[in-house]
Amino acid sequence: MKSDNANINGIIVINKEKGFTSHDVVAKMRRILSTRKIGHTGTLDPEATGVLPVCIGKATKVCDMVLNSDKEYIAEIKFGITTDTQDIFGNILEEKSVLLSKGEIENAVMSFEGEIEQIPPMYSAVKIGGKKLYEYARKGVEVERSARKVTIKKIAILETGSDTAKIRVLCSKGTYIRTLCSDIGEKLSCGGCMTSLVRTKSAGFDIENAVTLAKLEEDGYEKYLINTDFVFKSLPTFNADFDTKKRLVNGAKTTVSAPVGRYRVYDENGVFLCVARVSKYNGRNVITSEKLFG
Repeated sequence: MKSDNANINGIIVINKEKGFTSHDVVAKMRRILSTRKIGHTGTLDPEATGVLPVCIGKATKVCDMVLNSDKEYIAEIKFGITTDTQDIFGNILEEKSVLLSKGEIENAVMSFEGEIEQIPPMYSAVKIGGKKLYEYARKGVEVERSARKVTIKKIAILETGSDTAKIRVLCSKGTYIRTLCSDIGEKLSCGGCMTSLVRTKSAGFDIENAVTLAKLEEDGYEKYLINTDFVFKSLPTFNADFDTKKRLVNGAKTTVSAPVGRYRVYDENGVFLCVARVSKYNGRNVITSEKLFG
């Protein structure tokens, strides 16, 4: 690797292709960009494709925020097949012919909209007893798991067949789409597994603006680098003068005239400085930094 390029700060949205793990993407980008300070924002299985925002330099500070954001997926389900991984790439446990009506599929799918409980799949990175579940699964060990609450904010049914469905899902962090597909199959009393998965959105980043690793290597990173403040585009802006900037950088409170709330803060040169919060303190509105980027 060349000497570390410490001047790259921002986010590049990768359109992950099949066969790559999220860690593979990071490793390849370290080579392409000649820098080591890179982090991905949520694991995508090797057979899944789509949006994987990758944070570089100072932008790695937002990795956890993107990880905790809502995601959108398009998934395909095959009914009548149950596997140990809840997707078509695992070992088949049961297979049978099914003939479902469009109405049956629609009723089952839509029943999962809203807050639901999911049991994390054995083939997942959830840790129990200091080990990841897939480590137990690979040894043939089944571990008791507690159900977790997740929110399916919206489901749209894109296509249905006699034993298939294609759905678009907007969901909260921690949702396993494989498990959702399996649970829909169970609801229909025939079993089911996910046959394909595309992540189409994550933290406001869209697949239409994502780039493949090959294209990134061919074109260079400059045209694909997104400023870190994009993640906070829904927040109002606050322009800090020199003295306010100094206090924010040092973690001190300072009185401001801005209303109570969260802000993305820029310094006197228009450089993104931090995310800060204005709150009431001794009858005054004061601003303090939550996370620095400048």
